[in-house]
Amino acid sequence: MLDIIRPGDPRYGSVRHVYTATGSPARVIRPRTTAEVAEALSLGREADGPLAIRSGGHGISSVSTNDGGTVIDLGELASIDRIEPGGDLVRIGPGARWGEVAQALYPWGLSISSGDSGDVGVGGLATTAGVGLMGRAHGLTIDRLAAAEIVTAEGQIRHVDAETEPDLFWAVRGAGANVGIVTALDFHASPVPVVAHATFQYRLDRLATFLRAWGETVEAAPREIGAFLYVGGGGHALATVIFAGDDATAAQRAIEPFGRLGPILGQRAVLEPYAAVVTRTGAPHRGQQGAHLHNGFAVHLDDTIGDRLEALLSSGYGTMLQIRSVGGAVNDVPAEVTAFAHRHQNFNIAGVASAPSRAFDAAWEDVRQSLDGLYLSFETAFSPQRLADAFPPQTLRRLREIKRKVDPDNVFNQNFPVA
Repeated sequence: MLDIIRPGDPRYGSVRHVYTATGSPARVIRPRTTAEVAEALSLGREADGPLAIRSGGHGISSVSTNDGGTVIDLGELASIDRIEPGGDLVRIGPGARWGEVAQALYPWGLSISSGDSGDVGVGGLATTAGVGLMGRAHGLTIDRLAAAEIVTAEGQIRHVDAETEPDLFWAVRGAGANVGIVTALDFHASPVPVVAHATFQYRLDRLATFLRAWGETVEAAPREIGAFLYVGGGGHALATVIFAGDDATAAQRAIEPFGRLGPILGQRAVLEPYAAVVTRTGAPHRGQQGAHLHNGFAVHLDDTIGDRLEALLSSGYGTMLQIRSVGGAVNDVPAEVTAFAHRHQNFNIAGVASAPSRAFDAAWEDVRQSLDGLYLSFETAFSPQRLADAFPPQTLRRLREIKRKVDPDNVFNQNFPVA
């Protein structure tokens, strides 16, 4: 029997909202099995109002709740299992959080690169791309995906991998929200339970100059290095730098160049489990984070990009810049292999405002002229223009062909719909 939470249920307050938005759905269904997901989908299609699917974790998008409709919450599908003893293949439910995954994999001597927050749900990130701190060493999260179980719009349960329904497997890796509800994911985890974790706080005398030096340092670093930079107001920046491995000597040599960038106000470096880097807070979701984001990719952090980002931040329209490294193993994968096709750039750049703002949108357009592509997970503007940025023409054509076959009624139309 389906677990359906409706207004008036004591549990309703804990499931109605998401991290970035408040909602008042007519029903929140919490399936416990794949068969129940198919049943919940049938009910949601028959009911009045919109349909939303959510993994249950922290995310930027507000589309995993609604008003007056149905939410299928996958939080109960949160198992983390090793498929065979001693192997690297693990099966994870979409409702697990990445912090929980890191904790579970650590005793097995394994890890999966998965972003920079342990509160993020597995399902959303693992069907979009997964720009993580070990990406330059081990690729995107989707690059470690070996197979998936998916419930299609008609309620069919399908196993997809490179040989079984390869078109659907291709689409799941970068546009999964458009083609079905993923109920299980099999990953090849990496044998990297321990990493060198360094943090730096910089004083920025000139942002554009610093960004050029930061970009050159990241690109010159060995692949084991992943580096994320967070720039706020007041002339300060925070950085997280990861060396994917426990070789202290090699890690020190690789991280040292980041200590020579700009005046340093504070720094710390330790060898620790990857699970200690992507920890989960478990904070309840009450729509408390009203972030509004735009983003794009860049091959280099050149002078033009630096000047435009400096102008954006000094204008006061954006409250933060986030610059994440990609490249390395991410770019080893040919662009046509997955529905995520951005395989030649070295950085993802996101601008963050505290709330929707036309002034911020207009200011970001100047930055966008220097960018190439778009990452769905860091974008809150759903528009045809942004869809074209996310999926190059050939990718979008193939994706729409698959969409017409598996979801002709456009049931899954909430998260950057491609129909």
